[in-house]
Amino acid sequence: MTDGSVFKDDRKLTYLNAEGADKPLKSPVLNEVVERARSYRLGRLREQLDRSDCAALLLYDPCNIRYAFDCSNMQVWTLHNPMRYALIVAGGPAIMFEFKGCLHQSEGLPGIDELRMAKTWMFMASGDKVEAATSDWANEIADLIAQYGGGNTRIACDTLDGSGVHALEARGLKYVEGAQFTEIARSIKSADEIELMRWTIRVCEAGMARIYDHSVPGVTERELWAHLHFENARSGGDWLETKLLTCGPRTNPWYQECSDRVCQAGEMISFDTDMIGPYGYCADLSRSWTCGFTAMNATQQENYDTALAQIHHNLELVKPGLSFDEFNAKSWRIPDANVPYRYSLAVHGVGMADEWPVVPLHVDWGPGAMSGRFEQGMVVCIESLIAKEHSESIKLETQVLVTATGYERLDSFPL
Repeated sequence: MTDGSVFKDDRKLTYLNAEGADKPLKSPVLNEVVERARSYRLGRLREQLDRSDCAALLLYDPCNIRYAFDCSNMQVWTLHNPMRYALIVAGGPAIMFEFKGCLHQSEGLPGIDELRMAKTWMFMASGDKVEAATSDWANEIADLIAQYGGGNTRIACDTLDGSGVHALEARGLKYVEGAQFTEIARSIKSADEIELMRWTIRVCEAGMARIYDHSVPGVTERELWAHLHFENARSGGDWLETKLLTCGPRTNPWYQECSDRVCQAGEMISFDTDMIGPYGYCADLSRSWTCGFTAMNATQQENYDTALAQIHHNLELVKPGLSFDEFNAKSWRIPDANVPYRYSLAVHGVGMADEWPVVPLHVDWGPGAMSGRFEQGMVVCIESLIAKEHSESIKLETQVLVTATGYERLDSFPL
């Protein structure tokens, strides 16, 4: 049995760790893999920028900044405090505007041509001087576009507050919605990105095994959820996007966050990891099992078998060139009794977070469903949530790479 494998004995899953259960996992990824991934990702953004006929791409979303430059300073905090940003100029420099006192965080990163101090203009930091602060910020951006843009005034922005948009437009710049460019760029992964993602999944699975091994009567939902946080943090990961672990009756309806409820023997424990792990990649996996390692009762087993059927059927459809519309037409139909308790989607993309595309479940397919097709190099998650009236929910999800001929599962933790 090799280090890192998962096996099942009479009662528990054990996740082997060559460093010992009391040690964090150590990444085997070589530095050159990281360097190639960085170059590829910035290149993907520049390709989208060139195709868009925009002078520059302005990034505030910390996941997009991580994708572009691999700088990860205070990502969760800056998700709701726009204090740092990046500007990638078409045919010009890539500039990182870092939070005051933090320029050293981005020094030496190869994709960054210039480091500047960020100009903060949110109300929390500027108060009654916010108008002047916004003006200073917009002047600097406009000056850079005038210097490097060659007369092009179109600027693509991923997430930008309305006052920022108005300030740029007042200086003659034309705002272009940039999320479409970042999402399309991020959707096709290189082989190096896949190697980084495999390691995040490996760390996530170690955390899932810790959850399993501690799934005993008397433990609380929050105590179980903490095991995933622990494994992710000590192995170099970032954060968990949600708190979706519940047991027993709290599994239905879904989307309840973990609580101090005590898990009882024989109850289902269902969870969705949504883990942003090492190297900034997401491991989005879902599993369900019984507390105390008991055999499932008849209803639990029926729901579980139904969820497995959906996962396996939809997995076999995934191949490059298949349109989302065709996937929907061929996708597995959940039984009527499960429809009111369904998940809202069948497939979604994943990379440094949940990403484009999102393919609705057949019940929710309609004129608003996006067009598109699976492409080689995409990574997608295949979802299932099965429950019925007064039953517990079974949540299963697997993460797969779209290959030249079909798909490859990237997770190995038993379904």
